[in-house]
Amino acid sequence: MGQYYKPMSVDKMEFLYSHDYGNGLKLMEHSYIGNNLVNTVEALLASDGDWHKTSIVWAGDYADEETNSKENLYTKVGDNSIEPEDMEDVESGRYIVNHTKYEYVDKDILPEDSNGWKVHPLPLLTCEGNGRGGGDYRILNYHIGVWARDIISIETEKPEEYRELIPNFIMD
Repeated sequence: MGQYYKPMSVDKMEFLYSHDYGNGLKLMEHSYIGNNLVNTVEALLASDGDWHKTSIVWAGDYADEETNSKENLYTKVGDNSIEPEDMEDVESGRYIVNHTKYEYVDKDILPEDSNGWKVHPLPLLTCEGNGRGGGDYRILNYHIGVWARDIISIETEKPEEYRELIPNFIMD
């Protein structure tokens, strides 16, 4: 079976619903540069966005249950989706910044696969439950989920004194 995901702000306990953006719910159905769902998450994480510097996770419905709960974040967030916004053409920033780990990713240097596609690192870095269902990222990569629940923002300037992370997610 396929695993479904909800990009969400843990601090606000709200999420975006992939189908509202014409995307599939499985991780690799929307995890690419230029995708309108991910662009909307980026806009929310930008300096003037409602999720700027909040704890972010791409919550999978097969992820582990929360401590002292029989629910994981996917179910715990309930129906608290926020209204869809069309942010497909919004330029939110070049850098994905992790303020918890003092790291950043430069989207301009991401590798392309043989078809010219670039995997967007934000969903993969922040996902919980990857590898437990169809549609997940299947290539071995130790960066999967390492930023889940960390404080994230999208910035136009490279953060000083932060370490650059090069996750190298590809589909080939």
